[in-house]
Amino acid sequence: MGWLSKIFKGSSHRISEGQYHEKYRDDGVWNEPSNSLDTLSEYENDDIDHAIALSLSEEEQKKAKAIENASTLEEDELLARALQESLNADSPPRENGHAYQPVPFLFSSGFRICAGCNTEIGHGRFLSCMDAYWHPECFRCHACNQPISDYEFSMSGNYPYHKSCYKELYHPKCDVCKQFIPTNMTGLIEYRAHPFWMQKYCPSHEMDGTPRCCSCERMEPRDIKYVTLDDGRKLCLECLDSAIMDTNECQPLYLDIQEFYEGLNMKIEQQVPLLLVERQALNEAMEGEKNGHHHLPETRGLCLSEEQTVSTILRRPRIGAGNKIMNMITEPYRLTRRCEVTAILILYGLPRLLTGSILAHEMMHAWLRLKGYRSLSQEVEEGICQVLAHMWLDSEIISGSGSNVASTSSSSSASTSSKKGSRSQFERKLGDFFKHQIESDTSPAYGDGFRAGNQAVLRYGLRPTLDHIKLTGTFPC
Repeated sequence: MGWLSKIFKGSSHRISEGQYHEKYRDDGVWNEPSNSLDTLSEYENDDIDHAIALSLSEEEQKKAKAIENASTLEEDELLARALQESLNADSPPRENGHAYQPVPFLFSSGFRICAGCNTEIGHGRFLSCMDAYWHPECFRCHACNQPISDYEFSMSGNYPYHKSCYKELYHPKCDVCKQFIPTNMTGLIEYRAHPFWMQKYCPSHEMDGTPRCCSCERMEPRDIKYVTLDDGRKLCLECLDSAIMDTNECQPLYLDIQEFYEGLNMKIEQQVPLLLVERQALNEAMEGEKNGHHHLPETRGLCLSEEQTVSTILRRPRIGAGNKIMNMITEPYRLTRRCEVTAILILYGLPRLLTGSILAHEMMHAWLRLKGYRSLSQEVEEGICQVLAHMWLDSEIISGSGSNVASTSSSSSASTSSKKGSRSQFERKLGDFFKHQIESDTSPAYGDGFRAGNQAVLRYGLRPTLDHIKLTGTFPC
């Protein structure tokens, strides 16, 4: 900085010197006493005339020199001002945190071309960034096309961005609060992502009471409403659109899955009641069951073998104030043992495809018991039941209008057709999600069991696999 301060000192000195010459000219030339000429002799007058002539000649030279000095000073002032502006700039742009100093040139030093406008860079400031030279006004953000003069700039590919523009384009936003996901203590962006929906959200939302749909498992944005079921579960409005809410509403789906089994030559001859129930009734029934495999934190379906009384949902509840379920009407249903299976219970309030996959799973439990498959390991029984649930989902997604793996029955009601008819894009995606849940389950019984059973069915077929299970109690290798 020493050489810069010297330039400023020299400039100020020359400016000051130019002011001094003007003052001398005023006082020493134009303000001479006029009355001094009366006391001089003629000879002296000639000498004075000569001296005046010389003085006027010198004055003309001084004027010319003053003009030249003024021109030089004006150029010095302009260059000094340009240098001062470069020093007073907030800071040079930084590329990804590394500073690139904009070098001020008082005079052109070599031939430099601006990478922005492709013209020569003359006197004044220029920037040296990205292995190129730029006029300051030509170094612009690729997003907003405004000059970059901030402390730092970001890059994507070969393009520079304002840090704010880069953040808006590339910094992940939370799908729940819609804010930029904050960095952690080490300066890294940390967020949670759903493995299927690829939904990104702040880690704090897992602990701040943000609701999650009990069906699709998504966290909805803050401005989206949920329906609160009477047992505290939250259901997003998209899942609510196809949710089955009472026992009568579930009967067409039950018939559809019975047809699916019949199409696989696995018809269930016995009449097994299907009941849609609340969570409390499902938990109570599970406690009354002597045998059964239950691994999920929340059981959503049961195949019962014992006689007991179950409270079933009689009529679809309505949604009241605050998007809460109201007027839930239930009635007791007495189960009597006429065969190895007394009833199938399904949790209410789930979308049709999820309800159907649970029902297909529980119906396989019923089929195994009714056909004499006894003392199976949990991995084998739950695994093959998951295979049937996955197969039913597959058939629904492929057909788009109900099961056509099984033979189609003309007895399906109009309500069944409307439920199974044209699928929305979300419902198709939801079916893929339920398949993904089965495929990616990490539990030994449901996850490993499904993968072993599915591999056997794909290799040998469903019927040979079932025959092998009945003989050995294991999946064929």
